[in-house]
Formats: sequence, structure tokens, C-alpha cells
Amino acid sequence: MPQITLTPAQRKVHRADAHHLDPVVLVGGDGLSPSVKKEVDGALKAHGLIKVRVFSDDRAAREAMLQTLADELDAAPIQHIGKLLVLWRPVPEKEKATDEDRMPGPRDVKVLKFSSRGGQRPEVKVVRVLGNQRLTPGGQVKRAKVLKKSIKKSAR
Repeated sequence: MPQITLTPAQRKVHRADAHHLDPVVLVGGDGLSPSVKKEVDGALKAHGLIKVRVFSDDRAAREAMLQTLADELDAAPIQHIGKLLVLWRPVPEKEKATDEDRMPGPRDVKVLKFSSRGGQRPEVKVVRVLGNQRLTPGGQVKRAKVLKKSIKKSAR
């Protein structure tokens, strides 16, 4: 997979966003093992923008690691400063499974009942409202009104 190419302005924005981040993955003496690549891939899926700390004194080896990670994981190399590598990949959107037959569930609502005298605290009452109920402005729970369909619309 090819790495993502960014404009210098985009790279500058990602560098600024990565400034406060801590390294998520640490690369030890074994170098880029398959388990390290898997951890970097998982971190990119979860966060999108990550820092990787490499415990190697060889600058050329760190440059090669940055390019290898970017190529194999379809990411963009943002920055290599000292022993830190910064990588970015857009976070994939999570698909939410929607159930069409799902009805709204119960919810707990706090109702405040204010005193007729001014200096007292309001009484707080927690009321459970079911899916087919509604809460009136007075704090009472009533069954939801059924909306009547138009005769003209139902004839279509």
C-alpha cells in the first residue's frame, strides 16, 4: 500500500496537533517486528495521529523505520525529530448498526418542583419516562398522544 502524501500546510497542522501527544508505541532493540507493526496499525485505527518512540541511536535506521511504517500501513509520515516518529492516517468511520424496529427505551428525567416560598431549594424528583410516554410541563407523566393520519394521505 502506498503512503499518503500531504501538502506542507497539512503536515504543519498535524505537527501542531501532535505536539502535546505522548508516544503510544515504543520500538525496542528488536526493531520493526510484526507485533510492533500490528500495535502501530491498531493505534492508527484508534487515534489517527500517533507518536512512536524508537530506542535506537542510528538516525538512518529511524528514517528507514518511518518510511517502512508509512508504506506498509498506508499512513503519512509527519515528522521525525530525535527519537520520535509521528504518523497520521485518517480514522475510519465506525458503522453503527441501526435497527429499524427499535423503540425508544426508558429514560430517567429529573423534575424540579419549586417551593411557593422563595428562599428554599427546589425539590428534585427523578421520574422514569418510558418510550410511549411524555412529560408535561407540570412534571406529570402521560401517555404519548397518537398522531392521527390524514384521510387524504392515507388514500394515496
